[in-house]
Amino acid sequence: MKRALLASALAFSTLEAMAAADIVLYNGQVFTAEASQPRAQAIAVDDGRILQVGSDAAILALADASTQRIDLAGKVLMPGMIDTHSHPVMGALASLRANLYDEVKPLAELEQWILAQDAAGTARLDDIIAISGVSSAYWKDSRALAKRFNQGRWAEQPLVLDGIDGHTGWANQAMLRRVGIDAALIKTLDAKEASYIEHEADLTPTGYLSETGWDRVRSQLPKPSHELMLKAAREAVRLNLEVGVTAWMDAAANGGGEQSLFEMRPTTRDLGVLPLYRELAEKGELNVHVAALLLTHPQSKPEDLAVQAEVMRQFEGVPNLTFPGLKVFVDGILEYPGQTAAVIDPYTNSHKQGQLLIDPQGFGPLLVAAEQRGWIVHMHAVGDRAVRESLNAVQYARQHNAKALPHSITHLQLVNPKEFARFRELGVIASMQLLWATAESYTEELVKPYVSAFAYRYQYPARSLHKAGATIAGASDWPVSSPNPWNAIAQASTRTGPLGVLNAAESIDRETMLRAYTINAAKALRLEDRIGSLAPGKQADLIVLDRDIFTVSDAELFDTRVLQTWFAGKPVYQAGATIAHAE
Repeated sequence: MKRALLASALAFSTLEAMAAADIVLYNGQVFTAEASQPRAQAIAVDDGRILQVGSDAAILALADASTQRIDLAGKVLMPGMIDTHSHPVMGALASLRANLYDEVKPLAELEQWILAQDAAGTARLDDIIAISGVSSAYWKDSRALAKRFNQGRWAEQPLVLDGIDGHTGWANQAMLRRVGIDAALIKTLDAKEASYIEHEADLTPTGYLSETGWDRVRSQLPKPSHELMLKAAREAVRLNLEVGVTAWMDAAANGGGEQSLFEMRPTTRDLGVLPLYRELAEKGELNVHVAALLLTHPQSKPEDLAVQAEVMRQFEGVPNLTFPGLKVFVDGILEYPGQTAAVIDPYTNSHKQGQLLIDPQGFGPLLVAAEQRGWIVHMHAVGDRAVRESLNAVQYARQHNAKALPHSITHLQLVNPKEFARFRELGVIASMQLLWATAESYTEELVKPYVSAFAYRYQYPARSLHKAGATIAGASDWPVSSPNPWNAIAQASTRTGPLGVLNAAESIDRETMLRAYTINAAKALRLEDRIGSLAPGKQADLIVLDRDIFTVSDAELFDTRVLQTWFAGKPVYQAGATIAHAE
């Protein structure tokens, strides 16, 4: 009898609590990302969290005189989007300066554009002219760049073209002289390091640089002021909220100093953008979830991880900032002339297999050491050999540790079919930038001629991975490409580009992609118990859209606009007065 009375009292108290909803949003098309209840009409929010999801009648019954009622007027409401691989502060910083945004101009036009940007005051870092967002298509003929930008007005004017891929760039002779890159330096380097600095037979550098070669220039550029960096951090939050992104994984949060990004040996003084996140949080402006990954050297030893542990300790308790684990570069990039991605079949021009940055024998033990600290490892793997070795390391960890943490592999430009099922078997999340799944210069001109026909068939193999049971998570790699998830969701379906279609057999449907940017992405950030779906108890991170994303064409889906973004039950972005609020 006492048990019955207790159960009755608990049920009554639960109903009483539900009746205290702060906000109800009703008359909508609600996508929950919950498998048990994928669609609904309305949700109730209380104290920044989701109280209940259901029909209009059920949710409106939770409202009282003090509840704010919002009529969605049939619009789509869904969880905030989550980006599993981004560099938002760097992306926003690049947007504040002269930026080509991957556009390819004839060299004469490019020169005039650079001069116009300089005249407008957007191109200089001290006395260096630096241009962001430069397409890899320019690197096909670095000698043409040298002919244009090493003479006349450019003979003494340092010029840097910062590649949009983040791994490459070009510098004219005036800049190369300033940072000490010349034939004498190249003569002292081992074959691997020398390969990152393109040079003539007499060792004269052409100006094209990749990986650690590019870091030799990037690390010597004048550092932006703290005020500019804080402005960029604010802009990163604003731009993401505008496109509906309420959480992201910062894939190199401790990078950005004078060390190489790609083979960084971090210290406790390498804090990257973490102080900026803390400052925004202290000002109440970090209205997003940031899951910060800390770089470690690809060949780190288990004992080296004490450095990352100390950095994490320095930022404990910062609101909306979490530390899921580590980021490791397993290889580089696939596009010619870089070709630093590790491939199974050699490149057809060089007959080499690219650069595998990890030691396969030591990488598995490193993952075990990370797991013992409760950390995941997020692996940059572009080539199929890098993907295979990454999975081998996870397999080693599964065999040597009882924990089964959700490690992730990102980029996945080439994946051998033998690896498809291993993602599910090993519980590895596929973090994919499917805006890149397009037939364009990068895939058709800078990749296709140089890789085996077999490997090329499996470029960005989203459907194959999904069919094999892999968990697909959405990602942008901003500033390498747009942070707008709607562009990527549409592109994942069409895979069309200016040069045709990139293997239509690998297209993937939009509902799968919606889950990729919500609940699946939350799993990659290790925040699935807090965000990623609309379920009672989770934080009320919500977006309202301007169109019916379930029925519009892919072209219309691409241009989806967010009308309103909510974070923790509060509106943090408003596109216009398009939603009816009834007090």
